[in-house]
Amino acid sequence: MMLAHYHGQQFNASEIGKSLGASDTTVSRYLEILAGTFMIRRLTPWFENIKKREIKSPKIFFRDSGILHRLLGIPVMEQMVTHPKLGASWEGFALEQVIHASGVSEEETYYWGVHNQAELDLLLFRGQKRLGFEVKYTDAPKATSSQGSALEHLRLDSLTIVCPGDASYPLDEKIQVQGLAHLLKNLET
Repeated sequence: MMLAHYHGQQFNASEIGKSLGASDTTVSRYLEILAGTFMIRRLTPWFENIKKREIKSPKIFFRDSGILHRLLGIPVMEQMVTHPKLGASWEGFALEQVIHASGVSEEETYYWGVHNQAELDLLLFRGQKRLGFEVKYTDAPKATSSQGSALEHLRLDSLTIVCPGDASYPLDEKIQVQGLAHLLKNLET
């Protein structure tokens, strides 16, 4: 249940260990077991030599949003839409779908961030391309300076803002907004 509250956040074994009365190494081993059984996705950070303080802790996501909702005590979808973890739940669901549809391996799947500055929810290496994804639970996403920073520093071939619904339109030369269903069709081709 404790991990459910870290869904979509950086994993902090020491903090969880203190709450459980266990060492951080024990907590890390438990996380490895959950990742090995495909309950949890450990999304590792990508490092780019940009002379800035990049984030080095993995993010964790429950791979099954139904299990996440159950652990959060949310029995029906109607309650999820007013829950503070709505955005994180949507992010985890969308990331799993995008990773699966793109056919990339664990070694080609990352997130990226610079402390107190820019962040990118998902970075995929597909062939020779660097594909960036930002997941937003909104009907009208906008381009941000964080996305511009990710495009510049990571030399992305494209950046897609994934949202619910059927949206599909450009925000910029390299930034596209796409509804999840539309994006999945494009990734599978």
